[in-house]
Amino acid sequence: MTRLPLRARLLTALAGDPDGTPAWVRALAEGDDGGYFADGGAVWTVHAGTATFVAGIRALLIQALHPGAMAGVHDFSRYREDPIGRLTGTVRWIICVTYGSTEQAHAETARVGRLHQRVAGTYSTDTGPRTYSASDAALLEWVHVAFTEAFLGAHQRWGGSIPGGADAYVREWAQAGRLMHVSDPPETEADLRARMDAYLERGDLRHDERVAEVVRFLRNVPFTGPMRLAYRVLFAAAVASLPRAYRKLLGLRRTPLPVITATRIVLAISSRALGSGPRAQDFARDRIQRLQNAGHGKVGG
Repeated sequence: MTRLPLRARLLTALAGDPDGTPAWVRALAEGDDGGYFADGGAVWTVHAGTATFVAGIRALLIQALHPGAMAGVHDFSRYREDPIGRLTGTVRWIICVTYGSTEQAHAETARVGRLHQRVAGTYSTDTGPRTYSASDAALLEWVHVAFTEAFLGAHQRWGGSIPGGADAYVREWAQAGRLMHVSDPPETEADLRARMDAYLERGDLRHDERVAEVVRFLRNVPFTGPMRLAYRVLFAAAVASLPRAYRKLLGLRRTPLPVITATRIVLAISSRALGSGPRAQDFARDRIQRLQNAGHGKVGG
């Protein structure tokens, strides 16, 4: 059996397609506006980098600490049976919102919303059962701030500079939060950090067997060959990059190995592989160029 090239293996994991061009990626070239975020802006810059590979793991680890979010994952997610499909679904939303037209961003957000409609139930607390729903305002905010913190934090460690700085990324990505019905998303790094700290201070986050199960799974996602070794480095990087309070709550320790440097190597190899062919933002640029040629002037953002 012929082994797929690295680029094809990465794109199969991320987009569910060895060419990286499923229909929803090709649709980035369509639409009548520049979308919510500008080419060269903070969001495009952060989400185009391979530091997002670490950020995705970091976000899942942090998000799992909220018992409401964890209950939804435990009761409804198929991450155990279809981890690649679960990953692809998340990547699809991020890419469509980041690079797509406003129409595509809304359509993709609506698709995710339909999947979330049935996500509701109860979970146990020290004071008795508590209900949860994917539409709960508190859960929506938690998922948004944990995502934003993870992607910003990973980029600050392994990415380059951000146009406009960290505040620009938090402010721009707040639009994605509003699309997901987060009523008042943070718009500065300081506000983002303060809100994350507030969840800890209120005691909203906790470690239990469900969290331990997710951590065990994330530690040993079923990749094979070189992808497995690379993933182990990325998982260790996500753990090392976590703020100490979250690492302690998750029951994780930093590896004594030089994981920061090893991660730079893994990400550089991945970036080189992905750069050997078209990427999602190239389809978005086709749309933007078409609009500019049609006389729409500056588009995007």
